[in-house]
Amino acid sequence: FNVLGFGIFTEEKLGQAEKTELDAHLENLLCRAESTKQNTERILKQTEVLLQPNPNVRIEEFLYEKLEKKVPSRMNNHETLGQSMIESGNEFGPGTAYGNALIKCGETEKQIGGAEREFIQSAAVNFLTPFRNFLEGDYKTILKERKLLQVKRLDLDAAKTRLKKARVGDARAVAEQDLRMSQSEFDRQAEITRLLLEGVSSTHAHHLRCLNDFVEAQTIYYAQSYQYMVDLQKQLGSFPSTFSSNNNQSAGCSGGASISVPTIAVSASLPSPSAGRGSTGFSELRSSSGSRKARVLYDYDAAGSSELSLLADEVIMVSSVPGMDSDWLMGERGSQKGKVPITYLELLN
Repeated sequence: FNVLGFGIFTEEKLGQAEKTELDAHLENLLCRAESTKQNTERILKQTEVLLQPNPNVRIEEFLYEKLEKKVPSRMNNHETLGQSMIESGNEFGPGTAYGNALIKCGETEKQIGGAEREFIQSAAVNFLTPFRNFLEGDYKTILKERKLLQVKRLDLDAAKTRLKKARVGDARAVAEQDLRMSQSEFDRQAEITRLLLEGVSSTHAHHLRCLNDFVEAQTIYYAQSYQYMVDLQKQLGSFPSTFSSNNNQSAGCSGGASISVPTIAVSASLPSPSAGRGSTGFSELRSSSGSRKARVLYDYDAAGSSELSLLADEVIMVSSVPGMDSDWLMGERGSQKGKVPITYLELLN
């Protein structure tokens, strides 16, 4: 402000000078613009936290953006987990049930990571960018014009004060001319500010469309992730529901200590083996007294003398024995016989 304007501002604060009040409509528009700015900042901040929970990475991405440099490509958490699972599965052996399951889980995690990457990119373009544009563009323009309106208001108040203090006819005429000019400039600036502030309604409408885009992107992301997990669940449902440790492998552990892995049941939420591959064939086999050829899907180490150890991809003969648990069949390889789990088998025509 100029010296006179600052003096008027001080006198207004002290109640010693008249203050030109803005009309109620303009005051309401100013309040709504300020509320829009505060809430936009809050939503923007929390959305950034949602899309990138790591504050250090957010700071790094912000710096790269300001320097107009490309952000280095990095794996997200799902992709990192997926890579670890795949590497572990390959180390345990793709031919083992656990190793195969780890690989499939890892591949699914990487698919979810890819879907998350697409969601983040869509949200950044269609949601975050418009919000930032409002804060860094439209609102800054409103702020600039609002400050100019404040200056024009102080000029108008100063003109009113000069008119009150004018005693001589010529001086009063000049003061009245200054007042008319100041009033005109104030009214013009108030109109400019009002038009900008009324544009906040358009901003709300635009942000509503952006919100719909954000929700749609989230919906697609969650739907893809759900489908990936359903497909994985079906694949895991075709894996054995029980397994035991490979005693031959345990000898390679440090200290030569024998490690025994207890029998573990697959979660009840997974599809039951009977709903998996060839379930109709197994049902027919149980109801008949005949035998069928079956291909072994995974290696299996017999847990006792009543069971038969299996090797992946070998073909054996299987048959149903009255009174045997529905998850097992009697397997036969040459002169060797023993129980085998049906989840390790695929019936052949």
